[in-house]
Parts: sequence; structure tokens; C-alpha cells
Amino acid sequence: MKPALIIGSTCVDVIINIPHLPKTEENIRPTSQTMSLGGCAYNVSHMLRLLHVPHTFISPVGGGLYGDYVAKELTGSGIPIAVRLPGQENGCCYCLVEATGERTFLSYHGAEYTFQKEWMEPYPAENYGLAYICGLEAEEPTGENLVRYLEEYPSLQIFYGPGPRVMKIDPERNRRILALRPILHVNEQEAMTWSGADTYHEAASLLHSITGNTVIVTLGEQGSYCIEKDGTSYLVPPVPVSSVADTIGAGDCHAGSVIACLTMGLSLRQAISYANCAASAVVGVRGACLPPELLPKLPQLSDQSFS
Repeated sequence: MKPALIIGSTCVDVIINIPHLPKTEENIRPTSQTMSLGGCAYNVSHMLRLLHVPHTFISPVGGGLYGDYVAKELTGSGIPIAVRLPGQENGCCYCLVEATGERTFLSYHGAEYTFQKEWMEPYPAENYGLAYICGLEAEEPTGENLVRYLEEYPSLQIFYGPGPRVMKIDPERNRRILALRPILHVNEQEAMTWSGADTYHEAASLLHSITGNTVIVTLGEQGSYCIEKDGTSYLVPPVPVSSVADTIGAGDCHAGSVIACLTMGLSLRQAISYANCAASAVVGVRGACLPPELLPKLPQLSDQSFS
């Protein structure tokens, strides 16, 4: 399959560990805080890099404290910066992680969530297969530019993760994205909120009836549910989690794993099975990205597991 095209944000995750979310006027003490690269598209592309899957990463990097941090970290990791916008501030995401591992996000958006069609001129659309986009970029004013770009290149198979703010995206813009028949990657709550259905089965069926394409619903400890393009549906079993450090980036890790596996030519069921394993591993570490040393331990990497 052709290389993947990953479009979206790279921001700084400021991870703050707290016993619980504070109440109004409460004064609590964080147990720790760290900074690392994050952003949905960055997290997705990280899995493709770990698996050495050919792809192009289009992520604008702004200026300011956070933009300089992002630029330094990307350059240090050998990741090309496709677009640099030093005159526009880069944002960050404050990740409040409770003792249970659950996380709450406070996202300050900057240049990293913008998009201009001219950025894509050096990267002909016909050179790519799957194109990942996130709802956070679609929600922004320049999301209109992103949708127009995709409408101009129907040969791209879109892989769309609308995210938890799906209801904040302009309905007409979302309608146009769905008209492009994307593969949908959503969690259970997103699927039911978006579709208005009472169960993930019904939600997936409704979304599938709109796009006529694959719908993947991640279910956490229950695994993942999928309706393929042809209407075949199945539940892919979960991989047990020994311990939860935090759940930051679990959905992105899952999406990136699916894209990587499909780009390598694996079946959809195999891709989701591997993604369940990768997501299970990433919740056991702090932060959004799976460390390279954990990847070989995933059983789905063996030929037997993919058979």
C-alpha cells in the first residue's frame, strides 16, 4: 500500500498528576508534573515511526516557548518539520491525571491546529493511501481549508478521528467529511453522542449507514467493535492491562496502530487486534507515546499472531 499521510497537531503535553480534580476554591498539591510532545496527529505518527511504516507528517510548528520546545524535540528525534510558523504562537495541552489514571484535558490551541492548502504542494496526494485527520483541526476556522483540500483529492482514503468535541464541529463541515466516506475511529462515548444511539452497536450501524465505510469503536476494557465496509461486524477481544499509569493517548495509539498495520497490508481484523495490544501497553506508561523498548514485547508482532 502507498505511504500514509498524517495531518494535524504537535503540541506540548504538560502532564500534571493530582489525587483528584479540584473543586472550586480547593487547594490541592500535584504529585508531579512533566512535559512531553503530544497532539493527536503526533501520537498517531509516533506509532508509524515505531513500526517503520512509510508516511509523511504534516504538522505546523509555531513559535514561542512551546513552539521552540516542539521544534527542538522534533529535530532531535530526526522528524522533519514540514511547516514552521515562528510568528504564530504554538499551544499546549494541560493533562490533569487523577490517581485512577483518568485524564482531563485543558487545551490551549495555537498554530499547530491550523491548516493551509498550499502546505501540501510538495506532497502530491496521489502518492498516498490513507490520510489521517482529527476533529480538533476540523473544528478550527482553518478546518474549512482542510475539508476543501480533501474534497479536491477523492483518491485519498480518509481515516477520521472526530474526537470528544465532535459536537462542537460545524455540522455542515462534518457532513462534508462524512460525504467523503472516511474510515471512522471513535470511542464508545463519542459514537453514541454523535449518533444519538443508546448502544455502541446501534451507533456504529448508524454511522456505517451514512459513510458506507468501516467504523471502528474502541471500548476500553471490552476491546473494540468494528463494522467493515461490506457490513461484516465483529468484536475484537481486549488485551488485559496489568496496571494503569494514565490513559493519555490511548485512542491515538490505537488509531496509529490500525493505520500502520493497514499500510503494511494486514487485514482490518489483524490491525485492530494489534491496536488493542498497543493501546493496552501505552496506558501502562506515563504519557501518550509507547516507548520503543515495549514494542517488541507485543505478541501481535509475530507472524503467528497475524495469521
